[in-house]
Order: sequence, then C-alpha cells, then structure tokens
Amino acid sequence: MNSIKCGLFQLDIAWEDKTKNKIKIGEILEKYLHNNKIDWLIFPEFSLTGFSLDRIKAELNEHDKSFFKELSVKFGLNISYGALYGGYNKIITIDKSGTEISDYSKIHLFSFGNEHRHYNPGNEQDRFELNGIRIIPAVCYDLRFSYLFWNNALNNDVFVVIANWPAGRRNHWITLLKARAIENQCYVIGVNRTGADPNLQYSGDSMIIDPFGNEVLNCGNNEGIFSAEINKNAVVETREKFQFLKDRKNKLD
Repeated sequence: MNSIKCGLFQLDIAWEDKTKNKIKIGEILEKYLHNNKIDWLIFPEFSLTGFSLDRIKAELNEHDKSFFKELSVKFGLNISYGALYGGYNKIITIDKSGTEISDYSKIHLFSFGNEHRHYNPGNEQDRFELNGIRIIPAVCYDLRFSYLFWNNALNNDVFVVIANWPAGRRNHWITLLKARAIENQCYVIGVNRTGADPNLQYSGDSMIIDPFGNEVLNCGNNEGIFSAEINKNAVVETREKFQFLKDRKNKLD
C-alpha cells in the first residue's frame, strides 16, 4: 500500500494513575473514531503514568498490556505506546490483531533527570513495517543523538519518536525533529505529551515532518488525537531528486 493514516494521541497524562488514563484514553478514542478513521495510533512516552521514576507504579503489567491489545482489536488499529517493562523504557508496537511486532528499549537514558539511576538502557535498535512502510522507533532523549538516525537512514522510511519532552526545551524538540527528517530524507513523527506533572510543564508540539523538512501535521498544545496520512513515495522521490545520502561518509579518514 505504501501509505498509512497516522493518529497522534497527544495526551495530558494523569500522574502515576493508570486507571484514570485508561478511562480517558478510551473516551477520547471512542469519540474520535466515531467520525474519523486511522490505521496507526501513536501514544507518548510512559503512556499510562507520565515520566515517573517510581518503578513499582510505572511498570507495565499484564492488565496494562491487555488494555492496549483490546483497543487494537476493538478498533482495528496498529498501536505504538510507551511503557516501563522489565526495567526498560520502551516503545511497544502491536498490530491490528493485538500481536506485538516491535519492542524497542530506549538506548540513551536521561542522566540529567536521573533516569539512568532507576532504569536499564537498551542496546539495539529495532525496525518494523506497516503497510509496506519501514519504521524505526526511538524514545525521547534518543532524539539528541544523530548517529542513531544516520546509521539506519538508507533502510528506513519513518522515524517515530515518543516523548515526555518539557516545555522549557520545546525549541530543541521542534528543531531536532526537523533536522532528523531533513538530514535523513525521511518522515519523522514526534509524539509528545501535554499538560503537567508535579515537576514539569509540557507543550505538546507533536508533529509529522516530511522528508523535505515541512510540517505535515502540528498538534499544537491541545489534548486529543490528530491525524494525517504519510506516503512512502514522498521518501523515494525526495531521495531520487536530491541524492544527498549517497554523499554521506560513515566516518572521516
């Protein structure tokens, strides 16, 4: 098919309250899908708790996994969500049958916020496909490390980055999303939370950037689901017209 309708779920996450967040997610999703159709729904980092360093409260359990599986089956959605699982900060993707197709653990832990003192770093990247589109997931702080993106650009069409990125550094978020799209000539999808937790404010700014660095979708600071379609042909055409990736060197001699 080579195209997919993406729904970015920009959520004001209730702090460490899985039950409240599940109820809100269900209500917003029911209302949105009454008049809209999407193929792939993407949540922010730590989708059910916010960026908590309390491992007991944040850890994903089987009931939580079942919640997302039931959503995917009920609404016929591919879903990517953020969760702490096994001590790793993850983005997990399930298909429309609720079957897990990707499990990526955040490689770069946010030492400025002491994440590295509480959780384990991942050590390898992952890739999955939806509708013939190749997708590589990343989590929040990973966005600052360009080599994660450069190393995989030629075999990828979309980078998806989920985050709890604070409003105080929103300019970095927006700039880096666009930079990763431009330098790798592919789509970049960034899904951030909105609202606040006990420590920080969040500005949202979830967006889809096309392979030429243009905004396909900008969600602003509102809570809700926002959607747009992406097409693999845009990646192919951009790379054929501007063959910058062929000039890239992995290292300098």
